[in-house]
Amino acid sequence: MTIRTKTPNLVDNPPIPVQAKLAAAWTSLMFLVIYIDYYHLYQPGEIDLIRGGVIFEFDISGTLMSIFFVIIAIPALMIMLSMTLPARVNRATNLVVASLYIPVMVFNAAGASWDYAFYYALTIGVEVLILAFILRAAWTWPRTAPSATMPTSREGDRALPQA
Repeated sequence: MTIRTKTPNLVDNPPIPVQAKLAAAWTSLMFLVIYIDYYHLYQPGEIDLIRGGVIFEFDISGTLMSIFFVIIAIPALMIMLSMTLPARVNRATNLVVASLYIPVMVFNAAGASWDYAFYYALTIGVEVLILAFILRAAWTWPRTAPSATMPTSREGDRALPQA
């Protein structure tokens, strides 16, 4: 007679490094910004306005296009920086940039028509939620206490005796 034990079929869920979570969130934000701007073109009359030299109620100029580039370049750079910066600098950088980016995302409603108020509220809301996730992930970055076997900063700075 075979005795069957009921063991749950568990799926391994390894912890994800904070850096990977941050990079994924910045990637999501970058794609949303790009796609939201792209879908903006579907609004009636928008392509005609662009042909006339206006985007979002602003005259198209080198300055405006540079601002648009920076708005996309920052999340793109944050993807790389989130994966490469040392933990302390990484945490601070993510906290500062995500905090500064919330008003940038809200400003995307400038020049929006009331006909698309729900669209802008929804898209800006999702962007702000992603930025809130970034702030939370950076703020709650796990800290490790130095172990008793690790040298203190003074001990680690001492020169080794010459033989």
